[in-house]
Amino acid sequence: MGGNRNLWVKNLRRDKLLVLMILPVIVYYILFSYLPMYGVVIAFKDYRPGRGIWGSRWVGLEHFKQFFGGFFFIRLLRNTLLISVYSLLWGFPVPIIFALILNEFKDGVLKRSIQTITYLPHFISVVVICGMIVNFLSPANGMVNIVLEQVTGKRISFLNESRWFRTIYISSGIWQSFGWNSIIYLAALSGIDMNLYEAARMDGAGRLRQLWHISLPGIMPTVVTLFILSVGNLMSVGFEKIILLYNPAIYETADVISTYVYRMGIQSTQYSFSAAVGFFNSIINLVLLLGCNTVSKRVLGHGLW
Repeated sequence: MGGNRNLWVKNLRRDKLLVLMILPVIVYYILFSYLPMYGVVIAFKDYRPGRGIWGSRWVGLEHFKQFFGGFFFIRLLRNTLLISVYSLLWGFPVPIIFALILNEFKDGVLKRSIQTITYLPHFISVVVICGMIVNFLSPANGMVNIVLEQVTGKRISFLNESRWFRTIYISSGIWQSFGWNSIIYLAALSGIDMNLYEAARMDGAGRLRQLWHISLPGIMPTVVTLFILSVGNLMSVGFEKIILLYNPAIYETADVISTYVYRMGIQSTQYSFSAAVGFFNSIINLVLLLGCNTVSKRVLGHGLW
């Protein structure tokens, strides 16, 4: 035991600069991620700010029962799952395909220009993105409706018709993130041994076969890891973009669990109820993460742990 402790102290002294480098990150997560976890207890209480967390009355699973038996439960769960699953199905493969195509380009001005152009939307704030969407889709003078009127003779109020919301939300999200998300796949592709490609060319393999038998298997561990993380966040649809785009006319398809938590917790001050809904959402994410990691390890042999 003493030998292990001395070895630990020795390694700590040797790597003290690395420890100091990561220390702010550890402190950040302790202060803003782990310490606030005790506040989840208000999901099981009738929280009153004047009484504090521990002084409020304990109600057990009352808020969960209220949510599960509520009128909006099915709609919220359906919208959250559909937006998340569609985003995963349509959005996850795009940066992979883009990275594989971009990897075929020789380093030069064209490749760097394409990378710069596709990375730029990532640095535009959500507020600006939503403002652009509102202006482009405006039924009065939006660019999309002007073109649509020239082609079909009519205009569509996209942001006031529920059937268009998911398409707008998902497509704009893909446009904003696919270039930035491709960086990690390009990094993984750059780590593949070039001798494998040379050997494949000598065996007569073309570009497509090299991509299928070398490039894809080479980045598969990265793909699996990011896919598991994406599934673990499946229920975590960000409320900022939705709140900036939706209105009561399209709640039918736009209202998700995170926006409902915002309305109940911030606007209606039902703190305990909104905490219970958010806690339920987090539990579902945890179950999905554990399940996806288990299936991935058994089927593909890769996992997060």
